[in-house]
Amino acid sequence: MLISYFTGKDDSNEAFFKAENKAPWFLVAFGMIGTSLSGVTFISVPGWVRDSQFSYMQVVLGYFFGYLVIAFVLLPIYYRLNVTSIYQYLDHRFGKTSYITGAIFFFISRVIGAAFRLFLVATVLQYFVFDAWKVPFFVTVVLSILLIWLYTSRGGIKTIIWTDTLQTLFMLGAVVATVFIIANKLDWEFADFLTAKELQPYTKMFFMEDVLAKDYFWKSFVGGMFITICMTGLDQDMMQKSLACKNLKDAQKNVMSYSMVFVPVNIIFLFLGAILYIYAEKVGILIPERSDLLFPEIALNGGIGIGVSIIFLLGLIAAAYSSADSALTALTTSFCVDFLNIEERRAKAQKSLRKRVHIGISVLLILVIIAFNYFLDSSVIDLLLRAASYTYGPLLGLFAFGIFTKMQIRDKWVLPVALIAASLTFILGQVPAEMLGGYHFNYELLLVNGGLMFLGLILIRRK
Repeated sequence: MLISYFTGKDDSNEAFFKAENKAPWFLVAFGMIGTSLSGVTFISVPGWVRDSQFSYMQVVLGYFFGYLVIAFVLLPIYYRLNVTSIYQYLDHRFGKTSYITGAIFFFISRVIGAAFRLFLVATVLQYFVFDAWKVPFFVTVVLSILLIWLYTSRGGIKTIIWTDTLQTLFMLGAVVATVFIIANKLDWEFADFLTAKELQPYTKMFFMEDVLAKDYFWKSFVGGMFITICMTGLDQDMMQKSLACKNLKDAQKNVMSYSMVFVPVNIIFLFLGAILYIYAEKVGILIPERSDLLFPEIALNGGIGIGVSIIFLLGLIAAAYSSADSALTALTTSFCVDFLNIEERRAKAQKSLRKRVHIGISVLLILVIIAFNYFLDSSVIDLLLRAASYTYGPLLGLFAFGIFTKMQIRDKWVLPVALIAASLTFILGQVPAEMLGGYHFNYELLLVNGGLMFLGLILIRRK
């Protein structure tokens, strides 16, 4: 709130949407770590270690190569066109329907993604804190969104660049501190932990044996690469921060420095997962049915001490808010620019319109999170990445077609083609592996979806 007070003094749309193009690239880079990781990584990745070992690193290595594409293919296009919303590129390249189609799929993707992340954190807070106080789940959700709305309503992205830096610091500090504290409880130095025989069952990183398996290396690697291209490079939320940098060179430095830090940070999260399972086994803690609850169960009820509980809650809230606040701002930006054409309206009306949209998006997130409470029963990070395969695929196909071909298309047919591509991908993802010769689809469905979209655009091309 203090940061918001100082950064929100200029309550203009230019500050809210693009931070007046004055954001220091190194602050943006550090803050983007927290935005990308979010509460999902903070809780769900450590819990995932039992079922997948360190195979998630195959996806993370793919992320790194995806950032290269973002820095040297996508960012130059966005800066050359001087866009506020990255989907304005589609208007330049194809026309209004393509532009709106891109914005619609982003909007759906980011609402689902932000709701996933906040739902996980709200569930943990509810289960371990607010249930004891008889506070209903919907009140927990409303309170969470209300706090985010309060500190983002004036400064927008200008505020978030600074708050994300603070939140990332708390989140990473919480993870590192937890690993060392639990290792100490097990009478290990950190070097002892790295060489412990108990660690070995969790640390297999590369799975090259079975091409048909869900965790086969190249499927995970390629899937991770395209997940990054889509969920960062074709996502208004993530790109809005890069577009707030002073120039293209600073934006590229931001993305590349951030990508190099991202790999070791995820390794730390996986080591955290391993030591949590080792500790649970040694002291006889029952593993929760939902693996997402392992970290909070040990931090809050594992007998480690009040210090770890406080560290965990600070890290959890920081992780959740670093993602949710930027999502709320990006959704507000996209809706104002892409759907309401706010830049073409009278100057006096623009600010009040932005504020009304900001409230409306907050209410929408509350409703979606409460709905998730009745339907979700799997690991949230797995669900999040699978959902991305269906919603970001049409964006991948549209941008790839625009960048790598010179063909024009019948613009009015773009939305139906996108819906067909996403529907076919969803159907394919539900086909049992037995009907595909034992082949398990994973995150490469995103590439399939983008490919179907690309083929559909070829079919509606104009001479």
